[in-house]
Amino acid sequence: MKITLVYLACCIAVGIAAPERGLFLNLSEGELCIGSFQCKSRCCHRDTGLSLARCASKGPEGNECSDHLLYNVYYKCPCEGGLKCEGDKSMIGSIMNTNFGICKDPNSIAKVIKPNRKP
Repeated sequence: MKITLVYLACCIAVGIAAPERGLFLNLSEGELCIGSFQCKSRCCHRDTGLSLARCASKGPEGNECSDHLLYNVYYKCPCEGGLKCEGDKSMIGSIMNTNFGICKDPNSIAKVIKPNRKP
């Protein structure tokens, strides 16, 4: 038991001592992860429920995205800074984890103005 605790303490110390690239935190793109908090990009991504999760970059404009994460892992990474994940959201989609959208720049979205019609 003491040997296990000493080993665990050493692993944590090594992970903390290497801030540019840790063993558990600050992981690069493509490295295995168990949660988004571990990745530099803050996106731990998996393709399916049975696939291994890996760190991935955030979505550029036009990519599929998700604002919701299940168990701290995304099926679609959130958008890069300054972009917004636009899409239909539903209660069933939240339960089934299918509330995906498209990364869009909120400053370039053309808003449709409905003309005032007088009877």
